[in-house]
Amino acid sequence: MTAGEFPQTRDLVLSRIYFAPREVVWQAWTQAERLMRWFAPEPFSAVAAKVDLRPGGSFLYCMRSPEGAEYWGKGVYREIAMPERLVYLDMFADEDGHPVKPEQYGLSPDYPAETLVSVTLEDQGRKTLITVRHEGLPAGEGSDMTEAGWRSQLDRLADALNAS
Repeated sequence: MTAGEFPQTRDLVLSRIYFAPREVVWQAWTQAERLMRWFAPEPFSAVAAKVDLRPGGSFLYCMRSPEGAEYWGKGVYREIAMPERLVYLDMFADEDGHPVKPEQYGLSPDYPAETLVSVTLEDQGRKTLITVRHEGLPAGEGSDMTEAGWRSQLDRLADALNAS
């Protein structure tokens, strides 16, 4: 990269309709025991979650690969408008919640240390429309991997809501 050049970024936007009331979907995003039912892409499993739901608070989670490798992440809440909107800084972390570089988990050096995630929940009667916006992703493989992860997680959210 030459002086004056900046890496290209991409904003990922995904929307889904769930056959569950907005309050139930909100709980799936904001309660640790419910978050653990879906907050990991296949074939990973969510094995830990802690939630401090307040602006400036955070949630810490761990995803485990089928081989047993653990990947910790943290979200620091910027905005909470119950039950309509969550905005958080997303970052990789260690099990104590301290931020770590994405390279520690095998991502490329151009993957940002922090990205911004906004989740909106729109009431559609007995259904809920969710829109996830993940901003500042690097263009290319890192972004593609993040999109695949979100798509899988949102599928798992549907399964978790159907099982409730």
